[in-house]
Amino acid sequence: MSSVISPERSLYEDDHELLRDTVRAFVDKHAAPYAERWRAEGKVDRALFEEAAKAGILGFGIPEEYGGAGITDYRFNAVIGEEFSRNPVSDGLAGVALSNDIVVPYFTGLANAEQKARWLPGIAAGKLIVAIAMTEPGTGSDLAGIGTTAVRDGDCYVVNGSKVFISNGQNADLVVTAVRTGPDRHKGISLLVIEADRTGFSRGRNLEKIGLHAQDTSELFFSDVRVPIANLLGEEGAGFLGLMRNLPQERISIAANAVASSEGVLERTLDYVKQRKAFGRPIGSFQNTRFELAEMVTAVRVSRSHIDDLLARHTRGELSAVDAAAAKFWTTEQYVDIVGRCLQLHGGYGYMLDYRIAHDYLDSRITTIYGGTTEIMKEIVGRDLGL
Repeated sequence: MSSVISPERSLYEDDHELLRDTVRAFVDKHAAPYAERWRAEGKVDRALFEEAAKAGILGFGIPEEYGGAGITDYRFNAVIGEEFSRNPVSDGLAGVALSNDIVVPYFTGLANAEQKARWLPGIAAGKLIVAIAMTEPGTGSDLAGIGTTAVRDGDCYVVNGSKVFISNGQNADLVVTAVRTGPDRHKGISLLVIEADRTGFSRGRNLEKIGLHAQDTSELFFSDVRVPIANLLGEEGAGFLGLMRNLPQERISIAANAVASSEGVLERTLDYVKQRKAFGRPIGSFQNTRFELAEMVTAVRVSRSHIDDLLARHTRGELSAVDAAAAKFWTTEQYVDIVGRCLQLHGGYGYMLDYRIAHDYLDSRITTIYGGTTEIMKEIVGRDLGL
């Protein structure tokens, strides 16, 4: 796939491009017609996940014996993320991408045989929607500071506490939950899968956000929730390592999607400035417009080249946490900058929600925050420099 914004790339093969066609058709049929309603309601229909599973774009990394395709080539994830992010209805598709890139790897990488047999078929079919609950009202990026407790009582853990900013929180059936099982900041953290129908589990309000209005984001509460020991993912006390294990993929996913989102914004802006006229001619013919777009397109092409290299390295299992952190803060900050400049080129119409650029402006702002703030990412990179 190539365009005037993103030239020919060497990262993908024919099978990846075939998937790209499938994703585009899926979005046109199962997302675009419902986008406005989803934004108004604050969440997508549960049926979206089942349709994504039928189309082969949900849980494809799940082994075939559990209903998935058993595909571990991360480039397939990247294709889906790119097409979702580039599309004007991307806010309604975030939950599917979250499942593929961030949550499902906890099940495939940490679950034992019994747990896989119990949960993976439903996840692969889109009937069990998944979420991950790390952030708490008082912790933010400080994962080691979580306070939600899980106290052993016979063959169960009794969970008390709360989580906030949980994507898929309203729809989720299974929540991978970071809990404190001991006093040590790192070795006292474990991961429990908590079913949403357990007594004492409750969802708070669907949080009202600046952007991503179709993506449900919730508070979750745990009041003496009894969770079987059989729901422990990995070993007790190994939760922090499990979280760290998956963060590089989460961050390269956010970075790659930020570049694709920037490309989508630039493509739509380019179309706009060719059509919109001022002083009797298209605003794209003015030198300032050409210079602005030339700068932004060049910057995104450079980022695209770097991200494609990192995606190839991640596919080979060679991506470092430091490189993922650097890519995450660089591309998301660039995305926010590009959306602001493109909105300016739209003039007063850029401020109107009838135009997609206004939604892009609102949606982009979270990218420098979730998955680790820009400041935390810089700290990771800075420490690697021996500072």
